[in-house]
Amino acid sequence: MNRINIGLFGFGVVGQGIYKVINRATNAHAVISRICVRDVNKPRELAVDPSLLTDDADRILDDRNINLIVEVVDDAEASYRIVTSALRRGIPVVSGNKAMIARHLPELIELQREYDTALLYDASSCGSIPVIRNLEEYYDNDLLLEVKGILNGSSNYILSRVFDHDEDYQSALRRAQQLGFAESDPSFDIEGYDSLFKLIIITVHALGVYVEPERIFTYGITALSDFDIRYAREKRMKIKLVAQVVKVSDDQFTMFVMPEFVSPSRYIYSVDDEYNGVVIRGECYDRQFMFGKGAGSLPTASSILSDVMARRHGYRYEYKKMEYVNRPDYTTDVTLEIYLRYPDKEFLDRIPFISIGEMFQSAEANYVKGTIRLKDLIDVRPLLDNPEVFVCNVPRFFLELDD
Repeated sequence: MNRINIGLFGFGVVGQGIYKVINRATNAHAVISRICVRDVNKPRELAVDPSLLTDDADRILDDRNINLIVEVVDDAEASYRIVTSALRRGIPVVSGNKAMIARHLPELIELQREYDTALLYDASSCGSIPVIRNLEEYYDNDLLLEVKGILNGSSNYILSRVFDHDEDYQSALRRAQQLGFAESDPSFDIEGYDSLFKLIIITVHALGVYVEPERIFTYGITALSDFDIRYAREKRMKIKLVAQVVKVSDDQFTMFVMPEFVSPSRYIYSVDDEYNGVVIRGECYDRQFMFGKGAGSLPTASSILSDVMARRHGYRYEYKKMEYVNRPDYTTDVTLEIYLRYPDKEFLDRIPFISIGEMFQSAEANYVKGTIRLKDLIDVRPLLDNPEVFVCNVPRFFLELDD
């Protein structure tokens, strides 16, 4: 590939960042040939040649001079149409849409094989941190035990303001929205779905197994209260929204997204503001830690540029772990320890704890700490959508290795 002629879909904050980065990276030998937008007449902060703009996707997809599609639209359905249309035409694609990729990854893998082309998406998980390609290449063995971390910058920024700057939760959320770290509707981030979709993609490259989003326990920080914050502080811990995939045996693994009590001895304790941090654990190398900005215009654009450069050298994901004979199976038959703030005894009686080790009741709030099977927690998941309820994980996996 002598020169990369890019057809860019999406020209919002990330798209404009990509335009800046591509024009700055002379060694990429890449140029943005055309940009597809919803409204070609919309005023934009970044001035571009109007002749580059189009609102007709086919003007890019049918242009034989364009040899790479870069897609950063914020609509998952539109993203799916663009990516699948390009792959069926044999045009390689770079995408950052984690929701679309996580929901359609098996089909997207098949399309790459059928039409002998490539889809790269390092930017979909953890922004500037090269998690996907490292899991695909460096950790290309069956010694991987765990991938765990903070995968969402918006929720982490909010929790950082709470625990490091003594702000209340609602004030921290408003600040995150004002600074652009959280959307006007922040539910995708703070309810854990952004982290969930990233975790699904990571798991394919970590263990070679795809798990549908609906099968994974996902719980966010929406109902976090002052009581929960005080409890964590009294225990000298922070609360972080953590996503993790863990091998619980040679034959099985589990995965979930939920708030977690994090002690100062853990690497992710000091991952603050809009940063992401990922801990990768293996049988022979213990823990390795990756840290960096997980979102934003230029950090995401830098990851997109890395994928563009990779395509220049013919790189593609091989999904080698999906061909392993002895891939582990996903299980929810594992025991967790959780903190549960609950409204009354009637509610508590509906939660199938195996055992309860700590209980507190007061006029302000009630909580218990106890053990519960993940599959039972999934069964009662609808009950947890209650502002008087908050669930937080008390970590149990690999504690004996962290002493």
